[in-house]
Amino acid sequence: MTYQKLAGLVLLAPVAALAMAGCGSSRPSPTSSSTPATPSTSTASAAAQVKADWERFFNAKTPATERVKLLQNGPEFASVIHAQAGSSLASAATAKVTRVQVTGPDQAKVTYTILISGQPALRSQTGTAVRQDGTWKVGAASFCGLLTLENGGKTTGLPAGCHVGTT
Repeated sequence: MTYQKLAGLVLLAPVAALAMAGCGSSRPSPTSSSTPATPSTSTASAAAQVKADWERFFNAKTPATERVKLLQNGPEFASVIHAQAGSSLASAATAKVTRVQVTGPDQAKVTYTILISGQPALRSQTGTAVRQDGTWKVGAASFCGLLTLENGGKTTGLPAGCHVGTT
């Protein structure tokens, strides 16, 4: 399967960010001057919530309206998410989170594998999760990486949320 076809399948799910480069970073959220969270019950709880929300976002059975709520700045991407929701190919793709590293009070690094019809298609990909409005969400930069890949590596024509912080 070519990367372009795979990217199309993954986007249709939408399953995961295949590439992080080319989209810029997400909007920074205010953080305290404290150091990143140390391993604790609250960190373990945050990691579990990141995993659950990330996998729910990239599950084709999750309604598009729910996915919008699970994506950082989701309303900026609602039209893309809704457009992909009706695809018959979307039902074949999922993501399995294998590791979450909480890197700060509102940020985490996610390692995941993209599955197509239950078979690993892309292993050990990395993405970001952010806590926004009290909910852990898929980072917009991760989603923009996928959209950029689908758009042939170009950011032109992508939602405005993909152009935040780019130069």
